[in-house]
Amino acid sequence: MEAGQAFVLFVVVLLAVFVLVTLAKSVRIVPQARAGIVERLGRYQRTLDPGLTVIVPFIDRVLPMIDLREQVVSFPPQPVITQDNLVVSIDTVIYYQVNDPKAATYEIANYIQGIEQLAVTTLRNVIGGMDLERTLTSREEINNALRGVLDDATGKWGIRVNRVELKAIDPPPSIQDSMEKQMRADRDKRAAILNAEGVRQSQILTAEGQKQSAILTAEGEKQSQILRAEAEKQSSILRADGEAKAIGATFSAIHRGKPDQKLLSYQYMQMLPEIAKGDANKVWVLPSEIGKALEGMGAAVGNFGSVLPGAGGDGADSDDVPDDLPEGSAADAREVSEAAEEAETASESAVTAAQEEVRRALQDAYAASTEPAQGDPELPTPESLPKPDSQVAQERDAGSGDEPPLPPKPPAPPAE
Repeated sequence: MEAGQAFVLFVVVLLAVFVLVTLAKSVRIVPQARAGIVERLGRYQRTLDPGLTVIVPFIDRVLPMIDLREQVVSFPPQPVITQDNLVVSIDTVIYYQVNDPKAATYEIANYIQGIEQLAVTTLRNVIGGMDLERTLTSREEINNALRGVLDDATGKWGIRVNRVELKAIDPPPSIQDSMEKQMRADRDKRAAILNAEGVRQSQILTAEGQKQSAILTAEGEKQSQILRAEAEKQSSILRADGEAKAIGATFSAIHRGKPDQKLLSYQYMQMLPEIAKGDANKVWVLPSEIGKALEGMGAAVGNFGSVLPGAGGDGADSDDVPDDLPEGSAADAREVSEAAEEAETASESAVTAAQEEVRRALQDAYAASTEPAQGDPELPTPESLPKPDSQVAQERDAGSGDEPPLPPKPPAPPAE
């Protein structure tokens, strides 16, 4: 009895363990973005979706889960020969994603290795048609070419290649050194060009500044000259206006004074010594009216001497005063007579001094113009000028009683 109970208890425990194992094998939990392939008796039966799934235990078998997320795989550097026979090492990175778990499981044994080998062969085909310069500068073109070839080849594997990137392209060390030298030379060239451009711009700006400065200076000088000319113009206008007013006032004063020919002749003779002054006066041209002026002045002096008492004319001498005049009248007459004599003496002295001054001026002019120019009138000599009346009277008193010679006629005016 005890042996039978123990056997029964063993069977029950064995059944319980079997049930638990069966339940464990019949229930599967698939994570999100995962896929499971179920094989029933070694044959594809279905694909498990994420979540809780029940399968037939001991008949269905679930293969390892397949990740449906985008995967990134980096391949080691691969030596590739370019079109110009240079060996470069290229590192590639591929981004792929499994779209069909069944095809990825049954169409290829190892799709990672297949993608790697396909990428290497495609990369060699693409780089073989490019030189080194184009390889270094055409990464986008190489990426698109690899992506197109890999996407077409892996489509039947249930895999989609999203992107292919070239992580590094390493040329040989000698080529790298040459490229660095070329780059350094190119940098030096661009630096020299930029320096030359800077110097050129600086010179252009300096020239522009000098041009603007010259223009502004010229404008300022122009304005200054214009203002100076305006000032000179106003000054000339005011000076001419003042001279016109002065001339008008002088002319009016002369007309109001009513000058006669005697005064004008005397003023004319006073200006002759001023004309003769100066070392530069080598030739002195006397106007044709000098004779008339001398005649007028001589006549004026003669008339003035004739009206004075004691001058030999109609005037009376101081001794001709009658004796029968009253005492006071006789004294007044003597005073008048003495005043007349003093006036006569003063007038003779003034006339003599004037004639001497004119004679001296003519002598200076005659000495300065010993060689008159052709066509100029002949200058009168000092001997040809009229003598003073006092000298004429002395010669008449001391002479033989003949008449004194008449003064020479003034020279004729030059023919036009």
